[in-house]
Amino acid sequence: MYSIVIPCYKSAETIGTVVSETAAEMDRIGRGDYEFVLVNDCSPDQGATIRKLKELASEKEYVKVIDLAKNSGQHNAMMAGLRAASGDVFVSMDDDMQTRPSELHKMFEAFDGGFDVVYGAYPEKKESLFRRFGSWVNKTCAVVFLGRPKNLRTSSFWIIRKYVRDSIVSYDGAHTYLLGLILRSTSNITQVEVEHFERENGSSGYTFKALLRLWSNIIGFTVKPLRIAMGGGMIISAGAIVFAIITFIRKLVHTSIDPGWTSIIVAIFFSLGVELFFIGMVGEYVGRTYMHINREPQYIVRACYNLEERKEESERMNPEELQGDNN
Repeated sequence: MYSIVIPCYKSAETIGTVVSETAAEMDRIGRGDYEFVLVNDCSPDQGATIRKLKELASEKEYVKVIDLAKNSGQHNAMMAGLRAASGDVFVSMDDDMQTRPSELHKMFEAFDGGFDVVYGAYPEKKESLFRRFGSWVNKTCAVVFLGRPKNLRTSSFWIIRKYVRDSIVSYDGAHTYLLGLILRSTSNITQVEVEHFERENGSSGYTFKALLRLWSNIIGFTVKPLRIAMGGGMIISAGAIVFAIITFIRKLVHTSIDPGWTSIIVAIFFSLGVELFFIGMVGEYVGRTYMHINREPQYIVRACYNLEERKEESERMNPEELQGDNN
């Protein structure tokens, strides 16, 4: 079975088209045994999205719906969908028709070649300059901190095997970063160029705050920032010592330099700004460890639709998550 998992956020106008066109394409390419798992990430649209999802679930038995009680972010919403999915192969797509079902056959051709993960790569993204810059920052950090191959282009359009899904959903931290989870599960990854279309309705839900939160999730999968902080501190300390020697020699040569100026400049050079940044980075690690110890949940489920029997969640998940009604 193929499980198509789609996080939904303010997508009442597009999700019906996504489901119908994807189902038609799956039938066309001979992969008719499928299910859709649609996750409403607490869309702030007066209930329009969840009403549409419930309508789809009532009309099509292969559509399963999870309604989250609060906004948890795209990656955590995907975790909820992956846990509820019962397939052997898992497909991730967008809810806004920027990734078209007509491109699926290219992805499956590569997948059938034996790869564990196939990403849809966009030769040209239909995004704002701000969004492209945020994507570039995330990509650069993933290359530096996570060992992501430099030539690997990733997106939210991908296909993975069951064992990769199982590895992903074993992660119970609140700050999910799917690329980090995939990279630590397998290196048998490829990419296929697919067209990226203009958004049919609305605008991207990734604000600057959301992009910053996504970027910060990278630190949950590497200690390299701490090592960089240590190396940076050593370089700054060495630079401060060199600067102190230079200013001391200048003081001997130019006796007119005011007393105390050297020590003040060295002290500022040594500690100001950079020190606060690195302390904040260490604090982020400590804070996330604290939140993990206090079992901050990835998401809270309000209700499920067309899921006759919710899969038993891992004991590591927050008990509050199981309070949703199963309708």
